[in-house]
Amino acid sequence: MWDYSEKVKQHFFNPKNAKLVSDANARGDVGSISCGDALSLSLKVNPDTEIIEDAGFQTFGCGSAIASSSALTEIIIGKTLDDALKVTNQEIADFLDGLPPEKMHCSVMGMEALHAAVANYRGEVMEDDHEEGELICKCFAIDDLMIKRVVKANGLQSIEEVVNYTKAGGACTSCHEKIEWVLDEALAETAEAGIDVAAVARANQKVAAVPQPIAATAKPKMAVVSETSDPEHAKRLALIEQVIDEVRPAVQADGGDIQLVDVEDHLVFVSMSGNCSGCGLSGLTLANLEIKISDALGETVTVFPLQPSSEDAEKKEATYDL
Repeated sequence: MWDYSEKVKQHFFNPKNAKLVSDANARGDVGSISCGDALSLSLKVNPDTEIIEDAGFQTFGCGSAIASSSALTEIIIGKTLDDALKVTNQEIADFLDGLPPEKMHCSVMGMEALHAAVANYRGEVMEDDHEEGELICKCFAIDDLMIKRVVKANGLQSIEEVVNYTKAGGACTSCHEKIEWVLDEALAETAEAGIDVAAVARANQKVAAVPQPIAATAKPKMAVVSETSDPEHAKRLALIEQVIDEVRPAVQADGGDIQLVDVEDHLVFVSMSGNCSGCGLSGLTLANLEIKISDALGETVTVFPLQPSSEDAEKKEATYDL
């Protein structure tokens, strides 16, 4: 599990403005449920002052996506549209006292939703179906224009950073060569404009103090019922394992697998391997599993996927970066 800040945890477990604003006059929708992440941002804008009087969000995504969306609404309420448009994804991350590098795309999604909502309010036509930009990543529908915007705004310099901030190339990886081309173009354009991307990156790091992943030094124990002496906890584990056993055949039919790793309070940690590892559709599997486990337990739980390190993946052991 990543070392999330306390503010990320607060906004995840108790999100602010998680709602659809009933009298909204602006709305921005980004992402796609089929891709694993989606965000709908609704705003109530005063037509005389263009001040955002209320904001709400509905999101399909991980805990970082929920926290980032919650933070975004807190930041923009009370601002004029022009001031809100100045909010960057880095400011969203800073508001949360930082996000893990692999979760920065959640803050970018919030920024994109905000721009879409403002465009909707002003009757502007956003770039749709990539008419102006070239589609680079088909898995997550990311075009070259978005990649360039994010690269320049955050001082990105590697494919890994582009994946972390946009998710482009994070599933099948077949677009990595195209991402390299776009990244090179973006860096060339920033150089021509006299912008030092390394300085931008350093400035962001100083402000954000982004938490880094803590490498696990030992293999996490699988959540085996016999390992606990608490009968209530054992019952919960048995129900969770039963649900996962019911879901597993469909996952295996697609060339993947899913295993229970650990359970901590209302958090259920699972590993996804085979074709499911990094798959853009894995979000649907996790969402379905989350609903089924919650129904079985009679309580709301959150399912978190843990990613195996490359070394341990070769050993086919369940060792994870937490």
